Amino acid sequence: MSVPLKSIPADLQSGFWNFRANTAEAKTGASGVISAVGNTPLVKLNRFLPGAQFELYAKLEALNPGGSSKDRAAISLIQRGLDTGAIRSDTTIIESSSGNLGVGLAQVCAYFGLRFICVVDQKTTLQNIRLIKSYGAEIDLVLEPDVETGEFLQARIDRVQTLLRSTPNAFWPNQYANVYNAVAHHRTMHEVVTALDGRVDYLFCATSTCGTMRGCAEYIRQHNLSTVIIAVDAVGSVIFGGQKANRLIPGHGAAVRPQLFQANLADRVLCLNDLDCVIGCRRLARREAILAGGSSGAVAMAVTKIQHEIPPGSKCVMILADRGERYLDTIYSDEWVGEHFGNVAELTTVRDEEEKCLATF
Repeated sequence: MSVPLKSIPADLQSGFWNFRANTAEAKTGASGVISAVGNTPLVKLNRFLPGAQFELYAKLEALNPGGSSKDRAAISLIQRGLDTGAIRSDTTIIESSSGNLGVGLAQVCAYFGLRFICVVDQKTTLQNIRLIKSYGAEIDLVLEPDVETGEFLQARIDRVQTLLRSTPNAFWPNQYANVYNAVAHHRTMHEVVTALDGRVDYLFCATSTCGTMRGCAEYIRQHNLSTVIIAVDAVGSVIFGGQKANRLIPGHGAAVRPQLFQANLADRVLCLNDLDCVIGCRRLARREAILAGGSSGAVAMAVTKIQHEIPPGSKCVMILADRGERYLDTIYSDEWVGEHFGNVAELTTVRDEEEKCLATF
């Protein structure tokens, strides 16, 4: 069930809030590593689309301390629990994640001294599992998909429910339905708007739990902005009613429509496939020296696909959700790409005519 914007406290709607722990030290506001979450750079890209007649900016969420935009959601979800008393010092946090939120929650729980059990499945990369465990969190691995749906996501959620029943003082942040996932991204949009003096014509945003898209959309409508929201979904995702299919690259799309979804959040939806993710990521790396994660490649290619529809002089923003180091064995591995897609070097390199444009910068 969606929560209306007016039910969210005014201090959170505005995008300004302090992340307060239940300690005397933190009563003045954020401290430690969590104070570094947010205020990520917004950089202008001059080389990704040579000759484009519009301005293109990238919000570099990889520079959050946990490496992704999910750091924002992790703090928002845990802080809300602390503020309401749902989370205490002896509470065990239990959540399902395929990667980035698990890392973000592991970091936040380590900071607050909370036990954290992260439910993952066998599609979760070994690197993400190691990152989560490095913060002292526990891994609960789901080996089989849900019998009825055939999906690991549903199997992970079912496992969370089992652990909640068997673990004393357990709390499920529920990133798929908790409105404070979306609330965290009011601040994301506020940062973007402030950096561009109040004008953002197009916002390109990948979708998974719909937290980022919903938070940005709520901020845009609350402040009567004219920003066009382009949702970037995955081919094989069901979020916007697509046909369910297997996907190789995690980070955007979902096999089950999340409860945070609302039908009117996006002005337009573009569905990108796994190869688009690969091409977009490699172009970002070679043209802009940005090593970004899988969903960022999809977002970048979404801009490419409609670039000729964007009016000259427009200000366009891409939210690049995470960093590329977590995809070195897939997207940035020539062997992995060759195995799944063949030789795609021609699609990712800069062509001769583009070199001439790039030489002007």
